[in-house]
Amino acid sequence: MAAGALAVAVLGSLHVTVADAAPTAAARARASYEAINKYFDAGQGLLTEEYPNTQTNPYSYVWPYSQAAIAAEDLAGVPGAGRAAAAETDRRLASYQFYWNAGTDPKGYDSYVRPPLGGGGDKFYDDNEWIGLNLIQRYQRTGDKAALARAKDIFALVVHGWDTDPSHPCAGGVYWTQAPWSQDRNTVSNGPGAELGAHLYLLTRDRTYLTWAQRMYTWAQDCLLAPNGLYWDHIDLAGNIEKTQWSYNQGVMLGAGVLLFKSTGNPKYLRDAKSVAAASLAFYNTPEILAKQGAAFNSIWFKNLLILDSVAPDNAYRKAMQSYADYNWTTTRDPATNLYKFREGTVELLQQSGMTQIQALLAWPHAKYHLLA
Repeated sequence: MAAGALAVAVLGSLHVTVADAAPTAAARARASYEAINKYFDAGQGLLTEEYPNTQTNPYSYVWPYSQAAIAAEDLAGVPGAGRAAAAETDRRLASYQFYWNAGTDPKGYDSYVRPPLGGGGDKFYDDNEWIGLNLIQRYQRTGDKAALARAKDIFALVVHGWDTDPSHPCAGGVYWTQAPWSQDRNTVSNGPGAELGAHLYLLTRDRTYLTWAQRMYTWAQDCLLAPNGLYWDHIDLAGNIEKTQWSYNQGVMLGAGVLLFKSTGNPKYLRDAKSVAAASLAFYNTPEILAKQGAAFNSIWFKNLLILDSVAPDNAYRKAMQSYADYNWTTTRDPATNLYKFREGTVELLQQSGMTQIQALLAWPHAKYHLLA
């Protein structure tokens, strides 16, 4: 497909119904996920960072691992997925244990596997938030109370990451990481934090979660919302703003708006979400821009568009997602392996997982979008 044609397709109509698309999407998702198990297997339920693995580390960092685990969870939510898909989510969830650091206060997931398999690593708040959202979606599918309890533990870590120094430019906000080499506060450490807090409020009605969710959301809106209606990436302690506008930043903030609307009934939050959705659909409207974002970032954006769709239906969201999925299935996927080759050489677990998530969610019916996290 030519670039101009895809640009139209991303925002235009597709001559296919959801009922027609779902079986294809489910089959594509299974094939994409099976490629993860075949080519990225590192033993003990863990995965490699890439295929072929040219890294010194034998295992992936927790961020790409979490995206593979989320892909498994998304697949388990496909109607008729069956026991094998559910068992795969159990397996992926169990291997989070290798990253869990119970020796810190608060506890949380390190960026790399801990001894004896690896040396552990710094905690990143966004890494932990993705896992927390994974656990929320699992809880909403299965009622797994242990998953909900761990999501609460993660939220305690996120709150611990809040900037408490009033002298800082744009004081407040959750830091991106505990690593000493960064003191940035990011959209992606506050948006998914707000989502996790709002989910926990909706599930428990503990207003502490809602208060923190609103605080994180408002901080990001006040400090990182750009004049074009999209969110910048982060601000440092000198007040410098990194103005790159990644697709996943738009996704987490519009998703947080939807969840805060559900939590409070305040229509402002829903207006915010619709505004970011419209601005982002207009902005990421060429194959070149979408490709620069990467499938992992785009999968988070698309998932949150479906969360908005569950409250304020708009066919444009799913159509954009379907176009992106179709384009990559036919142009970047190697039909011999079902690996998505976005660059020469290796295939990244992160991007393979992102495409698997997208294909899986295209097999979900609209009536189930409210279960997404």
